[in-house]
Amino acid sequence: MKLTAKAIENAKPRDKIYRMFDGGGLYFEVTPSGGTYWRLKYRYMGKEKRMAFGVYPDVGLAEAREKRYAARKLLEQGIDPNEKKKVEKLERIKDYENNFEALAREWHQNRQHAWQPKHAENILRRLEAHMFPAIGARPIKDITPPELLAAIYPIENEGKHELAHRMLQTCGQIFRYAIATGRATHNITADLRGALRPVKSKNFAHLSEKQLPVFLKELDKYDTDYNGNVLTKLAFKLLILTFVRSGEIRGALWNEINWDKKEWRIPAERMKMKSPHIVPLCTQSLALLKQIHDITGNSYGGNLFPSQQSPRKVMSENTFLKAIDKMGYKGITTAHGFRATASTILNENGFPPDHIERQLAHCERDQIRAAYNHADFLQDRHVMMQWWGDYLEKIGL
Repeated sequence: MKLTAKAIENAKPRDKIYRMFDGGGLYFEVTPSGGTYWRLKYRYMGKEKRMAFGVYPDVGLAEAREKRYAARKLLEQGIDPNEKKKVEKLERIKDYENNFEALAREWHQNRQHAWQPKHAENILRRLEAHMFPAIGARPIKDITPPELLAAIYPIENEGKHELAHRMLQTCGQIFRYAIATGRATHNITADLRGALRPVKSKNFAHLSEKQLPVFLKELDKYDTDYNGNVLTKLAFKLLILTFVRSGEIRGALWNEINWDKKEWRIPAERMKMKSPHIVPLCTQSLALLKQIHDITGNSYGGNLFPSQQSPRKVMSENTFLKAIDKMGYKGITTAHGFRATASTILNENGFPPDHIERQLAHCERDQIRAAYNHADFLQDRHVMMQWWGDYLEKIGL
């Protein structure tokens, strides 16, 4: 005889456990302590087994019957419902452990050695501020494109368009890592192309070919008319001759200079893209380096440009900025802008873009390819850099 809701409601504890059957293996169990449970008795592969369906009244009669029906359907397909339940529980645990925040932190931990410490810190801070509160607890494989977009939209709505695009790019890297490690199957950021408002590209302020000779004339007077430090002037000249990034100049070491090969070899750990970089040294750069060597050749730690305040440290990152300000070029150019100036002039004078880009260290993001291409077009780049040195000498460097 099938159970009724009233019969279940009126069931009282007894001295021993007793069961009230509903048919099809489903029964209601009452313990002496007053516990009430739904269970299913069934046979699988010739063995009698039992399965828990929950506690009454959390699970009512109708729901218990639905669970019985679902379990019987699985048995008809040759599936043990109890084992399936255990597998699903493990999957839920696995999904929880593989949520977006967990994967993002794991990705960050694995990648941070390839970044500058400040850059690594900024990436994690932005994830913690914008993404983790919104989707951090979600299993990464279950996150949908609209969900991800909803998490990024508030950044865009604050007018931080560039940051919104960066965040989407970072999330794309996290999803690619999840796919590579078997925790996701699809990079949903690909589905969001065009979903964010485009960002108008910003170029660093830089001098035109016409403005460059005037600047070089002022730079030559930096240690006299502007009461600046002569080492700053020499560092700035080397920056223009080599058009490397300012951080690469400031951190330069004497053991990186190969006088015989006329090359400056910057190791991967000091490069933005974490790939070694070769800078061919023209005759003007070599002459300048000899002047610098007379001043800092025996510096503590072997630095070309040690800090004036603390010889154990390198030149401050504000050194070039202050020099530009003193000479009246604030807002007109930046230290980084001389890379754009050099690139423009070299392109206009017919040098192959590939050679220029390689000299700018705009290398492939792919780390395997980057490990092999640091010497690409090296002989051609030697020729190009000597032309650049000669050009600068003619206009007043």
